[in-house]
Amino acid sequence: MATRINKYLSEVGYCSRRRADILIENGKVTINGKIPEIGAKVEEGDHIEVEGHIIEKLTRQKKIYLAFNKPVGIVCTTDRRLEPHNIVDFIKFPTRIFPVGRLDKLSEGLIFLTNDGDIVNKILRARNNHEKEYIVSVNRLINQDFIQRMSNGVEILDTITKHCFVKQLGPKKFKIILTQGLNRQIRRMCEKLGYRVRTLKRVRIMNIKLDVPTGQYRGLTNDELLELNRLLKNSSKTFD
Repeated sequence: MATRINKYLSEVGYCSRRRADILIENGKVTINGKIPEIGAKVEEGDHIEVEGHIIEKLTRQKKIYLAFNKPVGIVCTTDRRLEPHNIVDFIKFPTRIFPVGRLDKLSEGLIFLTNDGDIVNKILRARNNHEKEYIVSVNRLINQDFIQRMSNGVEILDTITKHCFVKQLGPKKFKIILTQGLNRQIRRMCEKLGYRVRTLKRVRIMNIKLDVPTGQYRGLTNDELLELNRLLKNSSKTFD
């Protein structure tokens, strides 16, 4: 049965469908020696390479789902040529895995890693309203006006952020729960209001809480996966 090349690369655990489309657009993928178009399909026996690496079919391999506590200074990329302090080299997991979403270099905390491309796209869809919880400290005292303005939405990146839950935890510390993932969203929101982020830690993604020391990971439990799949049941797998 023929399968779209982006779906195939996702299913074998090479990357997400979105990342596969980017690789195809940049001419980094070949099927039987030829650069395909977006939407091309592959069949059994086709020879597939990505950036010169032969892709072996891994669909029988066990699906991996990890919860990792990313330290500050580690970059959420699988491209070892661009960034020596990348997440894959740091973990040194024996199976090919890739991060679900990003935490910027200066941030720390919970991030998923997996070889299941379908679950990646489901989680990343901002419109699915999947919660992500962060603990943030800033450079000066927080007041109620700051909390209210952060909650109601801040104008950044030519849009206004969605309403979100914000709670003050200390003089310069707060908790925020987001359901969208704009680039460096919390840092940009704080900067817009005249604050600078000092520390930023993600402590929860949906039903999964951060409970391992910095720099360590664990596999998701069966109960966690069941609940995660329940929450993702009606989520779209693909990007518009």
